[in-house]
Amino acid sequence: MTSGKNSIPALAEVLTLLDRSYDPATAEPWDQVGLVSGALEQPVSRVLFAVDPILPVIEEAVAGQYDLLVTHHPLLLHGIHAMADSSAKGRALRTLVRNDVALYCAHTNADAAEGGVNAALAQLVGISDPKPIRPIPDVDLSKMTVFVPPDQVDPVLAAMFAAGAGQIGDYDSCAFRSQGVGQFRPNRGAQPYLGEVGVLEQVSETRVELVLPRELIQPIVAAMMSAHPYETPAYDVLELAPMPGKRGLGRWGSLPAPRSVAELAQQLANHLPPTHHGVRVAGDVAAPVSAVAVCGGAGDSLLPHVRRLPVQAYVTSDLRHHPASDHLAEDGCALLDIAHYAGEWLWLADAARKLVSDSAQHHWQLHSAVSELNTDPWSAHYTRSQ
Repeated sequence: MTSGKNSIPALAEVLTLLDRSYDPATAEPWDQVGLVSGALEQPVSRVLFAVDPILPVIEEAVAGQYDLLVTHHPLLLHGIHAMADSSAKGRALRTLVRNDVALYCAHTNADAAEGGVNAALAQLVGISDPKPIRPIPDVDLSKMTVFVPPDQVDPVLAAMFAAGAGQIGDYDSCAFRSQGVGQFRPNRGAQPYLGEVGVLEQVSETRVELVLPRELIQPIVAAMMSAHPYETPAYDVLELAPMPGKRGLGRWGSLPAPRSVAELAQQLANHLPPTHHGVRVAGDVAAPVSAVAVCGGAGDSLLPHVRRLPVQAYVTSDLRHHPASDHLAEDGCALLDIAHYAGEWLWLADAARKLVSDSAQHHWQLHSAVSELNTDPWSAHYTRSQ
């Protein structure tokens, strides 16, 4: 791997940064994200970001001498069985491989990320303090309680913290202590730290409570046992209900000032990349809007969630006739349907800047750019002649 000032990173190192920003574990179960092609040891100094991994974009990456192409949409979502030039995906893969251009896809994991696709769309709309429409729970947590002699609390806690306990958000070493009286009688064969065999004892003890990731229960219990002075420590572990996190699909929140549905639609049309689709509206264009929900890409699946939110408009793409009609029939909010490509394009510049910023912390030489190609598939839009 690389080291030193102004060095060129290996692909594996760049992937570490991308996976940290767009955690693959947050992708939808049906999705295919991550590295599609490329050698982990190959150097990466130029990265191109685009929505679609189609051949013209790949040829743009080749012509620009980019080492890595990062796209939102997967190339192999449904897979292929050959790399022959007779298919579009085969030609795309062969072009990538022949020219040593690596391909990485961040799809629904980029939708869910705090600084991802939906965050960029929420920022354009002007949503204050956006929250996920369908949040992903934070790490599964349990709570552990253990009873410790007062003079041994610090070393026991230190061992548990070192094993991964006590992390809450951006804080570590979190624990709660309370004082009480413990009772026990050591039986024959016991080697008590306090008290005598056969004698009922009452001693001062500290009740220590702290949270821990569920996946680390065993190593944390082992660390506690190794540091605890008692022969048989008293402890319990409780499973906590999952708490909604800051990541997840869609975003919603209030606007700084109310506006009409028509004004919101015009704002989107003015600031999204131009497409023949434009912005379609379902609902009363004069209705006031003080809170909005957004979802980059196809947003049909979130309509039931949106209906439960205190919003007056929902911005998304690829809305179908029947789900939209049923939503309005149930007194749902106004719908603003934007081009799929346009709603996801906003994220590219943010992703490119973040990768360069993260790379600078490692003193890597890394250049990033956004593809200049508009890959929206629709090439014309006609309305009835007057």
